[in-house]
Order: sequence, then structure tokens, then C-alpha cells
Amino acid sequence: MSDSASSTPLETATTSPAHPRFAEALAELGLTVEVRRFPEATRTAAEAAAAVGCELSQIVKSLIFTAWGSPLSERSRELGGGEPVLVLVDGSARVDVARLRAELGAGTVGRADAELVRAATGYAIGGVPPFGHRTRTRVLADRGLLAHDTVWAAAGTPHTVFPLDPASLIEYAEGRVVDVRERTS
Repeated sequence: MSDSASSTPLETATTSPAHPRFAEALAELGLTVEVRRFPEATRTAAEAAAAVGCELSQIVKSLIFTAWGSPLSERSRELGGGEPVLVLVDGSARVDVARLRAELGAGTVGRADAELVRAATGYAIGGVPPFGHRTRTRVLADRGLLAHDTVWAAAGTPHTVFPLDPASLIEYAEGRVVDVRERTS
């Protein structure tokens, strides 16, 4: 199924299968997690769920949106005028942009392009972890993540993931629990 690797306190950023910046973030937080590396990319939630062998809803999608018309920090102006916002949502859900806009109090909200994602987080789309980013962004976590005992999130590359209980993941990401997933009919 995978070449599985466990993080240990002695493991350094250079020996971990996680992206070095993410491995450093784990060390700074004092967090030890099992980082799994897969030979095939796990860029999409479906690919990650198949590789891990879990339900699609146990995969955490780390999505960067840009909000305009809400208070902007100096750093967000440098990144193109909008405020980058990280939204954590389960792999089976879609973000309701109108609900997200209302939650942020923003005039406009849109998905960030690949360039902004990399500038704000330091990671490429498909490998963005829930924390350990280049810049501090506001983090919103959809309540649906809390329905699971364990969720799996990217460890900074399109080939690596790690498990964690959702409440801890949200806490380490310094996220706020909200309801931003699309409602099903």
C-alpha cells in the first residue's frame, strides 16, 4: 500500500518524508505524527483516500481562498490586494463560497491561483498542509471534519500525508470551526 515512515523526536527535517518546512513546523510544535509517503501522487482527496485506505470524508482539503473587502493586513496587500484565507474541509465536501464570504464579512471571495497559494503557504497545490506555512493566514475549519476520529492531511508534498484527530489538527492550525460546506439537498 505505501512506504510508511514514522516521525520520531530524533528525526530531522532532512530525514522526514514530509516537506522540510512542514517537518520543522512539527518539531516547533513538539508534535510527532506518522508521515506516509506514496510513490504515486495524492494531489486530490480521492487519490489520497485510495492510497491511505480511508473514507473520502477523512481527507482534509487545505484550500486557499482570497477575500476582498474585509480588513487587510500589510502582508495580504503584498500578496496582490486580497487576504489569503485557508479553509480546511473534508474531502467529500465543497466549500459554499457565499457562506464563506458571509463568515469572513468580505465583499468578494474567490479561489486563489497557484502562484498565490505558493506565495502565501510555501507549498504547491495538492500538498498544502493545514499548518507550517510561509506566512500566517486566517484559518477556517469546517465543522464536518469533527465527525471523524482521525483525518488525513497533506504533509507539504503531493506524495505525503499524516493522520491526526481533527480537534488537534484544528488547534495546531489555529483554526476557527465554522460551517462553510455546501449543503446537500
